[in-house]
Amino acid sequence: MRLSSKQFKVLGFELLILIIFLLCQSCIDNPSADQFEKGSFGYDLAFLSKHQETIILKNGNARLAICPAYQGRVMTSSSDGSVGMSYGWINYNLIQSGEIPKHILPVGGEDRFWLGPEGGQFSLYFKPDKDFTFENWQTPAPIDSEPFPLVYKTEQSARFENEFVLENYNGNSLNFHVRREISFIDKSELEKLIPLSESMNYVAYQTKNTITNSGENPWTKSDGAPSIWILGMFNPSNKTTIVVPYRKGDEAELGPIVNDAYFGKVPEERLVIGDGVMYFSGDGKYRSKIGLNPRRALPFLGSYDGENDVLTIVHFTKPDSVEDYVNSMWELQQHPFAGDAANAYNDGPVDGKAMGPFYELESSSPAAFLAPGQSMTHVQMTIHIQGSEKELDEIVQKIFNTTIEQIKTIF
Repeated sequence: MRLSSKQFKVLGFELLILIIFLLCQSCIDNPSADQFEKGSFGYDLAFLSKHQETIILKNGNARLAICPAYQGRVMTSSSDGSVGMSYGWINYNLIQSGEIPKHILPVGGEDRFWLGPEGGQFSLYFKPDKDFTFENWQTPAPIDSEPFPLVYKTEQSARFENEFVLENYNGNSLNFHVRREISFIDKSELEKLIPLSESMNYVAYQTKNTITNSGENPWTKSDGAPSIWILGMFNPSNKTTIVVPYRKGDEAELGPIVNDAYFGKVPEERLVIGDGVMYFSGDGKYRSKIGLNPRRALPFLGSYDGENDVLTIVHFTKPDSVEDYVNSMWELQQHPFAGDAANAYNDGPVDGKAMGPFYELESSSPAAFLAPGQSMTHVQMTIHIQGSEKELDEIVQKIFNTTIEQIKTIF
């Protein structure tokens, strides 16, 4: 069939439109940093893509940026596409340098896979018989500087798997198979947790983290057992407050409300214990850390950034009546399985230098007492919401039993 000159012109115009569309789409999916303002998801995606393979997951306007080289880490997210605010903290200078520093590779990321315990006789971060000092502390390479291979991906999910062996402080070898699945949370499931409105911008995702004992020996109280430890690093501000609900009750039965002795006692002006909820500064200006034991911890913690009106909620699996959590204190411990289920960290200068600044929201699984071939799974959800103060206040009251006004005025 012959086409007339008019039909050729129409076909040519349609092809031109298609080419322009594809080029625009390519720019969206593979942006350059100068297309976007610093602090936006598009800027961070362009930066990450320049230095590492970066996987993008999409769900409506929600976005996730994930790097296999960093153990399938969710580096950052957005609730409003490429132009939206980038919620995760990213260590631009370190990533750009390509260096792998001693002790830890702190590239950032708002959901990373780690293993506990950090300190104690079953530590995975100290060699046998070494003193518990910073000079001897070393994050194991498989959860720090080595990649997790991508084994499956869709537009809205990705799965990574890896196998490795770690030696603990007691000299025992632990064989791991790790599976890490990242996916968005369905709106219907999210609405079971929090009230949503059409005017809100939000991104909600979960990481499902499973470890299997792939060795020949069981993981026990006498030889050592690990835990799954998920940490999120976020951008601080002068008006960011970390909010941690806790179970009220007699200290003789439930233990202290909070462990704030990790890096020295937290000053009162930075940690306020309220009625069933505590407030911890997330300004990135004072190195400090808090933890809640499993009898006190509830399956939520979060933060409110009053400069950008961002509410962040972390929800994690916390089995009822399980009290054996690994102890990460840097010492030989009398009770190595009397550790914390939830933690928060605020970065700050040490000897005049700061790693970030950033703040962290962290959750842990119970100790994994697994026979060969057995598995344990720990799920952490991360939710970022931007909306009116009235809308966010309704969520804060339901989840944290406090108010936006109280959070804003506590410090």
